[in-house]
Amino acid sequence: MLNRTTRRTFLRGLGVSMALPWMESIPVWGQTSAAAPPASEAPVRVAVLFSGNGYHSKEFWVKGTGADMELGQVLAPLQPHREKLLFIKGLYNVEATKGNIHSSQTGNLLSGAPLSAGGEIRSGTSFDQLLAQTIGRGTKVPSLVLGCEKSNPSVHKNYSMLYSSHISWNSPTSPTPLELYPALAFDRLFKDSGSRGDQSVLDAVLADANDLRGKISNADQHKFDEYLESVRDVERRIASAGQRGELQGWKPTLDKPNVPRPPDGIPQDIAEHMRLMCDILVLAFQTDTTRVVTLKLNNDHSSLRFPNLNVDYMIHHLLSHSDTADWLKVNQFFMQQAAYIADRLDAIQEGERTALDNSMLMFCSSMMTGNHNNNELPVVMLGRGGGKIETGRELNYLDQENRQMCRLYLSMMDKMGVTLDTFGDATAPLAEV
Repeated sequence: MLNRTTRRTFLRGLGVSMALPWMESIPVWGQTSAAAPPASEAPVRVAVLFSGNGYHSKEFWVKGTGADMELGQVLAPLQPHREKLLFIKGLYNVEATKGNIHSSQTGNLLSGAPLSAGGEIRSGTSFDQLLAQTIGRGTKVPSLVLGCEKSNPSVHKNYSMLYSSHISWNSPTSPTPLELYPALAFDRLFKDSGSRGDQSVLDAVLADANDLRGKISNADQHKFDEYLESVRDVERRIASAGQRGELQGWKPTLDKPNVPRPPDGIPQDIAEHMRLMCDILVLAFQTDTTRVVTLKLNNDHSSLRFPNLNVDYMIHHLLSHSDTADWLKVNQFFMQQAAYIADRLDAIQEGERTALDNSMLMFCSSMMTGNHNNNELPVVMLGRGGGKIETGRELNYLDQENRQMCRLYLSMMDKMGVTLDTFGDATAPLAEV
């Protein structure tokens, strides 16, 4: 039967618990504290999307405001969402300017902390994991940390390349493990610990789902059916990828993979891999399984190639060192992932707002361009943080004294209900965000 808790409403089946999307008929979001939103109000979520090596030096810009905003070619995929876009210019991490190589510029992107050199691993707890350790206690999964390129454990010019591979850190000495496999990430959302077998998530909760349909409004029935179909679609695609022998096809419910792991660890179909991770992010937010997701689309100093774009002659890192048409094409491919997530979230109605309105989707890199210049960082935000962020505009801090990137994180955490006096090298939030 439908199982209600003080925090969340779930459909349950054998070895499976599946959280429900927002509905007008029933209060599926319970209050986790006296200060939390009422049960009928959707929560605020945060997602960080990262792509390494920066962007085209001449095409990362905006002009104007609102519906009249013009976007540089890198940002062109975000054109439909320009009224829900916030372009932030000039923020940076002063500690990241000290090493002037990829790894020294990336490991503290979300913390602003000093990085240890000499092969030692020490950074700082990232703001996404600080959120996971606080508000994450109120959801089934404290946070999802997803990746599309495996970690690099080597050392480059006196800095560990783990810094280039991880932007999310559980603690100063522990990068958060990346989930590279969409199937494992999907199971983490829906399957209980220790669950075995290949049964569909939807099949497992079918009895509960049928029982619920008779208790909700016609409008909610339509929303519920769309939600169930989106879950089924991801299940089908993961199964299909497995039949093709791709990285996504690893079956986490088995004792060992049923297909051999590709020798280089990079998915054969990077476009499908990224799209699956984007869908899982949307499902995680749609079901309130977690409110914190970090999706690292590639490493800084990345080795990804892009045969899907007919750009297979050079790895991502080398492409980034010149403003070619192919580099712009790759930039747009990454930005298309953010646009796709925004499309999906904006189509999910949650009362008077959409899921995008209730989210903060931050797209960033650890340098402005492939020439390692990180005295300012590229930052684009989508969503209105539960109606708390004024969008459709540009904020420029380049000529200001206090332009710490961590000021933005203080602002974002505050909108999630986590208010701190300091974080990293920041002592005040950005008043304009």
